[in-house]
Amino acid sequence: MNWPLNSAFRTQSALPFNLSRWFAIVGLVSIAVVGTACAVLLSQFLTDRMLRQEGQMTMQFVQSLITTENSLREYLTGAKTRDPEELRAALRHIAAVPDTLRANVYNRERRLIWSTDPALVGRKFSVNTELDSALGGKVVVHGDAEDDDRPHKEEHMDLEENGNYFVEVYVPVRETAHAKVIGVVELYKNPKALAEALHSSRIYVFAGAAAAGMLLYLALFSLSRRADAVIRSQQERLIENEILATVGEMGSAVAHGIRNPLAAIRSSAELALDAPPEVVRESAQDIIAEADRLEAWVRELLSYARPLPGTFEAVALPALVDGAINHFAREMQKRDISGSAKVAPDLPPAKGDAFLLGQVLHSLIANAVEAIERNGTIEIAAKAVPAHKRVELTIRDSGPGMTPEQIKRVFTPFYTTKAKGMGGGLALAKRIVERFGGHIDIDSAPGRGTVVCLSMPIA
Repeated sequence: MNWPLNSAFRTQSALPFNLSRWFAIVGLVSIAVVGTACAVLLSQFLTDRMLRQEGQMTMQFVQSLITTENSLREYLTGAKTRDPEELRAALRHIAAVPDTLRANVYNRERRLIWSTDPALVGRKFSVNTELDSALGGKVVVHGDAEDDDRPHKEEHMDLEENGNYFVEVYVPVRETAHAKVIGVVELYKNPKALAEALHSSRIYVFAGAAAAGMLLYLALFSLSRRADAVIRSQQERLIENEILATVGEMGSAVAHGIRNPLAAIRSSAELALDAPPEVVRESAQDIIAEADRLEAWVRELLSYARPLPGTFEAVALPALVDGAINHFAREMQKRDISGSAKVAPDLPPAKGDAFLLGQVLHSLIANAVEAIERNGTIEIAAKAVPAHKRVELTIRDSGPGMTPEQIKRVFTPFYTTKAKGMGGGLALAKRIVERFGGHIDIDSAPGRGTVVCLSMPIA
């Protein structure tokens, strides 16, 4: 027999979530993004450090000229130059800084007082934040080839035709090491060695990041594959153990349920062998009753094993509730159980199957009747929940209730607390309801009865 639990286990063993496949995609993208970001940040850090080092070396050279050449200090402060030849020599030294494309000298008023390009001498540029920072005492250095999105400055004219990469250095000039700033020397340099070093460092940084990312990806991917294999193996063993446990519970339930009817049938048959007609008739009735009981067990077992239909229909719950109440009316009357139903006639139909939902309702009411035994109440109510597009059916009984341990196992196949039960009713009801997109909730405690709430989507 093809048990539905086995089918469910085989479906779960297919593992719709493939760990290896998802890690191959997500891991590769994540490592690539993180590696690229780290490489970019490290490249920018190296570039900034190397440019700062270039600026510090340039500042030390310029400051040494200021310290040794008195005429240059006089020139920047606006004092009368006592030795013009010394001044020209000092300016030639500034212009002779290695890799220099252009040298500019600004006074405290931001006016360009000397330049290797005579056309710029005497000009005062309107906006120059780097010059302002340098006049405030800060060395400013940056590579202009990296700032293509920056506004083109006036003092950059004709520089591109001398070189496609240059470093702009603003050096604050002081009379002494800790004196106030008296001017600024601006140097545009084309340091080919620095440019090559920066280019090589970027190549090494990105290549190293790519190699490290690939090594990390391969290591983690191998671990994920191994973990995936272990999970699959454990899943298969878990499925096998679950199947064996289910078969054991089913066998125990079936054996327990069949043993008593068979014993009763055998005793009735033995009594009928030599008994008078009256006893034979009574024994035959007992045999028929026990055979009916066995037939009901087999029917319940087959209902649990039967595959559920894949089609849905609109089910009118008021008619379904009325039919179930009429079916149990005589049994409830025998047990002195009073029942009531509060179901609006215009209740929206539920999505499902009328026969199967009727079977679920019959099973829930039968459990309530058997739990009460005598002198109790059963209340059935139904309402619509338009906000969630669902209808809710509630069955409340005044029975003895259930313990938390019983509630945990109440939907387990073949688990039952009834002497004549098989334990398939609630498990089958849960399976049917969930098949149609609904769910069953149970609220119960010893001594205060049980409430079963059945929630179904509106058709």
